[in-house]
Amino acid sequence: MTHSAAPFHADRDATAMRVDLFDFDLPADRIASRPADPRDSARLLRVTADGGLEDRAVADLPSVLSPGDVLVLNDTRVIPARLFARVGQARVEVMLHRRVGPDAWWAFARPAKKVRPGTDLLFAEGFTGACAEKGEGGEVLVRFDRAGAALTAALEDHGHVPLPPYIKRPDDQADRETYQTVFARADGAVAAPTAGLHFTERLFAALDERGVRRVTVTLHVGAGTFLPVKAEDTDEHRMHVEDGEISAAAAQAICEARAGGGRVVAVGTTSLRILESAAAPDGTLGAFSGGTDLFITPGYRFRAVDRLVTNFHLPKSTLFMLVSAFSGLRTMQAAYAHAIAGGYRFYSYGDACLLDGRPRERCD
Repeated sequence: MTHSAAPFHADRDATAMRVDLFDFDLPADRIASRPADPRDSARLLRVTADGGLEDRAVADLPSVLSPGDVLVLNDTRVIPARLFARVGQARVEVMLHRRVGPDAWWAFARPAKKVRPGTDLLFAEGFTGACAEKGEGGEVLVRFDRAGAALTAALEDHGHVPLPPYIKRPDDQADRETYQTVFARADGAVAAPTAGLHFTERLFAALDERGVRRVTVTLHVGAGTFLPVKAEDTDEHRMHVEDGEISAAAAQAICEARAGGGRVVAVGTTSLRILESAAAPDGTLGAFSGGTDLFITPGYRFRAVDRLVTNFHLPKSTLFMLVSAFSGLRTMQAAYAHAIAGGYRFYSYGDACLLDGRPRERCD
């Protein structure tokens, strides 16, 4: 079956929790500003189902995965989504976060007070847009003067790589390659699916030899995914909708792997979220196309994913809440304390974890 294109909203079993439970102290020197080179030389902290910790490298993945397991990778491609516009004599940053038409994007504007419905935005000579609508929290709907491939080309020419704000440097030409997975295909993300940044063709060859299958799904990562939660209670936080797709072939391959005893290994929280959005209560997967604002906190019952490869996340972020739901808050607090003490590198260009989850129901 193919789910409708209406945004998926979670039917969660989780209860409201205080956001400050997910806070922790992180020394500034643990934040990576450049990726490991080569990519698969990044460190990997394995967190076992019983809370055990093993220090490894990403290149060790073939030895800790089993024949018949299936890796699920997000093949979204990051676009140069950070723009600067002239509004009269003012300079405004426009950070695209969700495409809603061939010529229209929702974006975060700073300073937002400079942009109102009808405001013209000059991005470059001959490349303009206008604010069509204003939303909450500095959001604006930008309608560009071109659409489709022409807009994509203009963004490539005039946009900047949307590095997260905790990377305290301007983007450069190297980021156009390193802030992109080697398997990126579908234009539309404004933030990288960062766990996928560690994979190389060499690593894929070793995984193939091991008998680990892989499939791709698509979730266009929005800027809101990585923002710290400012509410005091998790029930007060609103997730931004992100659009994605799971093909019927990918869903079938995942179910076949599970039916054969293999585990579903999501590469990144984005892959996990679209799988969980598409899964039926019994874990069965079908084709999916549409949006999701699934917000996973402790108490959520996972349906589709057995293991998770993910980077180290921000304090009080929805992503740290997600990994705490997957492996347990105390387990992840201990894992992060171990990583900080052991010199692991954090966030988008940092090192990775492999989290073992509880056994799930099999697809029939």
